[in-house]
Amino acid sequence: MRKWLGLALVVALMAAPAMGQALKGKVAVVLDVGGRGDLSFNDMGFKGTDEAARDFGLEMVEVQSATAADYLPNLRNLARTGQYDLIICVGFLLGDALAQAAQEFPDQKFAIIDSVVDAPNVMSIVFRENEMSALLGALGALAGAHYGYPNVGIVLGIEIPVLYHFEAGYRFGIDWGNKRAAEVLGTNPVGLLYTYTGSFSDIALGKAATEAMLAQGAVAVYNVAGPLGIGDLEAITEYHRNKGTESGPPYYFGVDANQDWMGLGKHGLASGMKRVDVGCYSAVEAVVKGTFTGGITSLGLAEGGVGISKYQDLLDFIEFGISGGAMKPEDRDQTIANWLANRATVPGWIWEAVDELEAGILNGTIVVPTADTVEELRAVRAQYTLGAP
Repeated sequence: MRKWLGLALVVALMAAPAMGQALKGKVAVVLDVGGRGDLSFNDMGFKGTDEAARDFGLEMVEVQSATAADYLPNLRNLARTGQYDLIICVGFLLGDALAQAAQEFPDQKFAIIDSVVDAPNVMSIVFRENEMSALLGALGALAGAHYGYPNVGIVLGIEIPVLYHFEAGYRFGIDWGNKRAAEVLGTNPVGLLYTYTGSFSDIALGKAATEAMLAQGAVAVYNVAGPLGIGDLEAITEYHRNKGTESGPPYYFGVDANQDWMGLGKHGLASGMKRVDVGCYSAVEAVVKGTFTGGITSLGLAEGGVGISKYQDLLDFIEFGISGGAMKPEDRDQTIANWLANRATVPGWIWEAVDELEAGILNGTIVVPTADTVEELRAVRAQYTLGAP
């Protein structure tokens, strides 16, 4: 299901400028050890930087790290050339290395996704993942209430602050959905099943975690572990195969990119889209337009940095999957048909409720909690226990 690509320390790629456009500068994107081929976080970082390079007529260099020990040497090697208008680090794991490199090369502009580096030459791009996760939590709770499932699940990777945002928002959304379901259906609350696997890449571990949740009546499982989530989808696909069902619960909730198309669109109901591509693109654009500043840039629903997947996103990311070699062009129409059939298994009033929650977040009448520390996450867990303290 996943197209794995070999890792190299440094791979140079030139983004083709628009027709007749001369190259005007140079940018680099530095990926963590996960590398390309995850069809989510790292590929989204590459996608956004590549699109910006093409739009603004820049040469782009991609750097993939074989081990964590390569982060700082790779950043130093790029920065000391003095050739790059911007160096983008994609991923929380690069934070410490960038903090050192930014100090050593104060005239070099950097950006980092998912981490905050306090330096005047670093744009720290973070996302309000709690907002999109609230929408998925509400969808899961409402679907569970409608179908009589007792739980909704979430499989997370490493216990880091970025993932606390997901859990906090998901808990809030489930609670919001439970309250709406009680009003409409008079049902009991849907509970939460969650686990931190300690990995972003162990597909077998993701599959086992999801199988355990399905055995406990999870109506859906939210992947918050990047490539590991392929195991989540495998478990859900096998569950349906064993039951002889083609659509309906249990559902897969994708992460970062729109992953609804995966598995030919049969079981991916919705994805929490974290637009790493938007973050990378905006960083390059800021440099090109002379508006680059250090500090924190926070992207949420209002900025288009996060969201819940919709039909147009499906179409866009089917092309993303095809271009990445993970989907055949001839499967496009069937995937769309499968996805539409799966979405239709959720009643319209539930989608309207999710839209209402989204509108409330956008207009500020609903504030979704988040957590940046263990202590803050414990407080959220205490407020929204959901049977899973």
